[in-house]
Amino acid sequence: MLFYVIAILVFAADQAAKWIVRANMQLGEIIPFWEGHLTFSYYENSGAAFSSFQGYGKYFAIVSVVFVAVVFYYRRKGELKGPLLEAASGFLVGGAAGNGLDRVLYHQVTDFLVFGDGGGILNLADLAINAGTLLFILHLIVEQVKSSLQKRKQINHS
Repeated sequence: MLFYVIAILVFAADQAAKWIVRANMQLGEIIPFWEGHLTFSYYENSGAAFSSFQGYGKYFAIVSVVFVAVVFYYRRKGELKGPLLEAASGFLVGGAAGNGLDRVLYHQVTDFLVFGDGGGILNLADLAINAGTLLFILHLIVEQVKSSLQKRKQINHS
């Protein structure tokens, strides 16, 4: 259930935020929001991260669909269990679906968030993908620690 709640909320928030930006800002417009921390800057990215592969955005839509299908496949097999994996996969699927829909409809992704002094323009789907990746890494660390503790326990009882 956690997976679906997160995926749907991420997707809806991402699409709503992008709609608000497209409806209320001019392409290229910059609005300082929290000086030194957050600026809104409307940009349409027809490529991938860091504006690489410009013009190939529609192909990344295929990657999004395949990724979402793979996550659903592994969920159905029961291999994505536990709160960390549920949350991680929810953030990843919500983000991939949000950017994937943009790529299908517009052949580009609406970006508008600039943190700090720059270094990239993001959207809520990108942030969700980052959060999902971090949660997945955290899950791997937790599982590694559990495994190590269990091995130690077995050695001590031998």
